[in-house]
This record gives sequence, structure tokens and C-alpha cells, in this order.
Amino acid sequence: MCVDPQKLKDNFALVGANGLDVAEYFYADLFAREPGLRTMFPAAMAKQHEVLLAALSQIVSSVDDPDALVPFLRDLGRRHHEFGVVGDHYGPVGASLLATLAYFSGPEWNEELERDWTAAYEIVAKVMSEAAVAS
Repeated sequence: MCVDPQKLKDNFALVGANGLDVAEYFYADLFAREPGLRTMFPAAMAKQHEVLLAALSQIVSSVDDPDALVPFLRDLGRRHHEFGVVGDHYGPVGASLLATLAYFSGPEWNEELERDWTAAYEIVAKVMSEAAVAS
């Protein structure tokens, strides 16, 4: 991975300190970008917020351990596929993730951090979408 894993971990620790607000912001941004995606989720989003934060935490904590990360992402990709996620959904999700990270990073956010997160998300999306296609 051509990113600095420690930078991602440090930034996610900063962002994650905002708890469920992070997930609420992410989904608000995502549904504003792609209103049609709202129907893929339950009316009550509390559990989904927890699931998102847990998955992001797992991904970030394993970012420097491909032997743990890749199987997790493949499983995540297959499960998302079962929920109706298709390749076109990864773009808006990535854009919402970056917007959320930038918002909660505040003045810590910069071009280098954005490049690292973008590169990391591209790898995540690639592994997940390839697993989904193969399932």
C-alpha cells in the first residue's frame, strides 16, 4: 500500500473520537449525494451506524496487516453484494467517506492526508468489489 498506515490510524483516532456523529454525518452526506441509496437501509439507522464504525475501525486497525485485512474486505464485499451493493455505489461511498473524514479532521485535514485516504479507499473498494463479483 502506498500510504502511511500510521497516518491513517492517527487520523482515524481523531475522527473516531466523535463517535456516532461520524456515522450520522457519513450517511447524511451519502443520502444527499445519492438519495436512491436510502432504500437499501433500515428506517432506524442506529445499528447501521454502529456497524459502519466497527467496520471502519477493523479496516484501519488492519491497514498494515494484509493477511488480516484482505479476508475481512473480501467477506465485507460479499456481504454488501448480498444487500444489493453494485460497483457504481463505491464512488459515492468513497466521496462521502472523504467528506466525513475531512469534516471531523478539521484543521488536521490536508492534501497529503486526502491522498492517503483516497488511495486506501481505492484498495478497499477494489478488493470488496472483486470479491462481490466472484461470489
